[in-house]
Amino acid sequence: MSKFRFTLTAFAVMAFIVALSSGAQAQATRTWVSGVGDDVNPCSRTAPCKTYAGAISKTAVHGEISTLDPGGFGAITITKSITIEGTQGQGYGSILHSATNGVTIAFDNFTSVGESQKSVRLRNLNINGSGGSSAASSGLRGIRISGGAAAIGTEVAVEDCVIDGSFGNPGRGIEDFRQGGGVLTVNNTTVRNMAAAGIVVDPNAALNGASTSMKVSISNTRVSNCGQGMNFGSNVKAVISNSVISSIGAAGVFAIQNSAGTTEVSVDHCVISGNATGVNASTANTIIRVSNTTFLNNTTLFTTAGGGQVLSYGNNQANGAVLGTGVGPS
Repeated sequence: MSKFRFTLTAFAVMAFIVALSSGAQAQATRTWVSGVGDDVNPCSRTAPCKTYAGAISKTAVHGEISTLDPGGFGAITITKSITIEGTQGQGYGSILHSATNGVTIAFDNFTSVGESQKSVRLRNLNINGSGGSSAASSGLRGIRISGGAAAIGTEVAVEDCVIDGSFGNPGRGIEDFRQGGGVLTVNNTTVRNMAAAGIVVDPNAALNGASTSMKVSISNTRVSNCGQGMNFGSNVKAVISNSVISSIGAAGVFAIQNSAGTTEVSVDHCVISGNATGVNASTANTIIRVSNTTFLNNTTLFTTAGGGQVLSYGNNQANGAVLGTGVGPS
């Protein structure tokens, strides 16, 4: 009898291991979505899924979800390192997100264990708040990124995307509040029609000490027709290059320091146009350095407060006039 029970137990353990193994094997390195797909499918190229949310559970860690044809593939919460490729040329992957976030990346909730590098890449996506100017039916955030200690060393890359029309609360294009710090890269992306900030990054370093900071690189990017432009909070080190910031209700570039560390922003080869304020270093320990940049038709060129600094390399233009080296974007 004892031997029989041992045999049954061994069989049960083996069955459990086989089940786990087959579940792991079900996750593919590359999966596919299509406007005519179905989330009950295995998300292969010949049997694609319908939504990004349906495909992510069938995609391996550090794998890629590719888009076969144009369509709206739904809001998604990302729980593992992954690439979502909208596949421009075959179509343009769209995410409509009325009354919610388009993409949520919460590194504290990542399910994968033992990753040396947690990274998320979003490419060729049209992330649309889809509510017009109605806050009640519009999106909340195009992309929301968060995480505490689990976010240390993480990376998010947003490439070749359009993020449009979030008028719900808080009404932001890209919101990065990783308290553990990390890296954010935004390249060749358009952010427009936001109730509040087009891009806001604030790791709130007070929660994790002065050593925690965010490194941000924004290039070839356009932020327009937003309540606020690019906002950088405590202990952010940001570089903005070859970008256009226009038609902003507040400052095109805004820096604030609420805790330990220094917020430093470099603006190079940019156009800052038609904003209430060009750049604003609003508190002590905030520095905005400006070079090779054109300022046009801003109500106020730059402002500082509380010991904040706006520094120039002496090669900027303001409404056609080349100004001298020194404080201010001259």
